[in-house]
Amino acid sequence: MLDVLGHPRADVLAVSWGGALAQQFAFQERDRCRRLVLVSTSAGVTIPRNPSIIREVLSRRRFTDPEHARNVAPRIYGGRMRSDASAVVGVLPHVRFDLRAHLYQQMAVLGWTSIPFASRIRQPTLILTGDDDPIIAPINARIMRRLLPNSQLHVFHDGHMGLLTSADELAPIIEGFLQQA
Repeated sequence: MLDVLGHPRADVLAVSWGGALAQQFAFQERDRCRRLVLVSTSAGVTIPRNPSIIREVLSRRRFTDPEHARNVAPRIYGGRMRSDASAVVGVLPHVRFDLRAHLYQQMAVLGWTSIPFASRIRQPTLILTGDDDPIIAPINARIMRRLLPNSQLHVFHDGHMGLLTSADELAPIIEGFLQQA
């Protein structure tokens, strides 16, 4: 994609499972990745805040049944999705479901980790994690902070969807990080 668009390098921002892909890209294509922003993600071996949500996270039903998605969103996403009904209504209509992509994502999560190579990811990295993320507990971000040698950690007061529900707070932090010399 970078070649097609004519860009030799890019800053990469990734959320949740996309953080795995971003870490892999930063490792394999170190000359093409200038900076890395990892939001609500892990090094692959994920520790959930509440193991009872795993079944729901792996379920297709939250994508195919809008009422069910509204009902479980506060429990599985936490943060503002737990305390603000308008956040749930504002975010969920934008979530799309693709069965094949869902299955591939689940298989990839089960077999991938950056732990063996994380210390070789040298790009400046900003790790953002919500203090109320039931899917990816903040301990995951602290582990990544120790593994990634040129990283900094910012804990924000929200949940798994914080990049959307706390955009006003997080955008200036991300922008400041990306503008550093």
